[in-house]
Amino acid sequence: MKVVFIIPGVGDSFYCGNCMRDNLQASALQKQGHEVIVVPLYLPLNKHSFQTKSPIFFPATTFYLAQKLFKRISMPSWLERLTGSESMLKMASSMSGTTSAKGMESMTLSMIHGEDMVFQKEVERMINWLNQDEKPDIIHLSSSLLIGIAKAIKEKMNTPVVCSLQDEEVWLDSMKEKYARTAWDSINENLRYVDQLVTTSNFYKGIAEERLPDAKDIEVVYPGINTDNYKESKAIGHKVIGYYYRLNKENGLDILAKAFVNLKKKDSIPGLKLKIGGGYTDHDKKFVKEVRQILAPVMYDVEFMEDYSMADHASFYSSISVISVPLTFEEGVGLYICEAFASGVPAVAPATGSFPEIIDEAGILYSPNTHEQLANALEKFMNDDQLYQDAVLKAKNKASRLYNDKTLGHKLQELYKNIIIND
Repeated sequence: MKVVFIIPGVGDSFYCGNCMRDNLQASALQKQGHEVIVVPLYLPLNKHSFQTKSPIFFPATTFYLAQKLFKRISMPSWLERLTGSESMLKMASSMSGTTSAKGMESMTLSMIHGEDMVFQKEVERMINWLNQDEKPDIIHLSSSLLIGIAKAIKEKMNTPVVCSLQDEEVWLDSMKEKYARTAWDSINENLRYVDQLVTTSNFYKGIAEERLPDAKDIEVVYPGINTDNYKESKAIGHKVIGYYYRLNKENGLDILAKAFVNLKKKDSIPGLKLKIGGGYTDHDKKFVKEVRQILAPVMYDVEFMEDYSMADHASFYSSISVISVPLTFEEGVGLYICEAFASGVPAVAPATGSFPEIIDEAGILYSPNTHEQLANALEKFMNDDQLYQDAVLKAKNKASRLYNDKTLGHKLQELYKNIIIND
């Protein structure tokens, strides 16, 4: 089977949940023996585990400028070459990573509507490139924020389209209400160009059905980790808390930092340490500085990983005994938790979003999501050997039964085959 994944690049400087999900899906299908072509949008995918020979479509710098200044006339070719150059995209990559759509409403709505001249020119270039070789059997869009592409594919290629849903509301709800409502309505309208919607948890399936009235028969496909790469953590049974996600306020690193300081002052968990990784962008530097200030009194027991690479994921989990990422929003799935489970590492997380579904008994949940409650949960969990060891076994079981790449690859393969047969 020939599968094309169309995914946005975000600069590769931090742990991006949706990027990791796309990476896992492409890799799982490759292991099943399928031909997988990854088509990046906006920015290059320099540090991903898969390589792509595809050009970058909708290059961020060109697309942004065209939406601002060249909606009614064509951008001069020399300016297209300049804004789409490697150096310009590299500069854009270094500044990428905002979680707010402020200032990018026009680009966002263009990718959803799929109607304006700027979009049409670029999507035609992409479809011409896809048609150069043998036509793909199926095309998988990373997000409904790209759903305008589905419309063009159906009109010009008539290829089956699958579209993933995960955490779109984080981006869309940061826009002014009139733009957000238009975006949701347009996504709902363009669902008719999609053959199958998929998401990563039953929790997010409920969110999608609530936001998109015409969303039918959404398939839940859990993430799948390549468990061959993840060895049992050497820190199991020790006292090392791990945080591995983008270092920003939305992901709650300051909550964990304050909880850790409280625990160290109380000294109720002897030998307790904290390891932090996952990368950050220029947008996050001020916040990271604030977290360092919070941790200053106990920094001798904190390991701060400055650099981020997808290749370092497995080694991080092999060095911690519990994962804790106290998100301040309701996430569709916590991929870092699924990764931790592959190393037998249980989780302590707030009882929000998909966490109750994904973690179940492979860790403990707490509420409300305050640093005091997190500190209490960590103290209870890490000082109760039986509770902890039971959770370790449950984490291993979940990894081998649900969150592995063989299960993921088989699920996607069967899903695609059924769509192709019925198309």
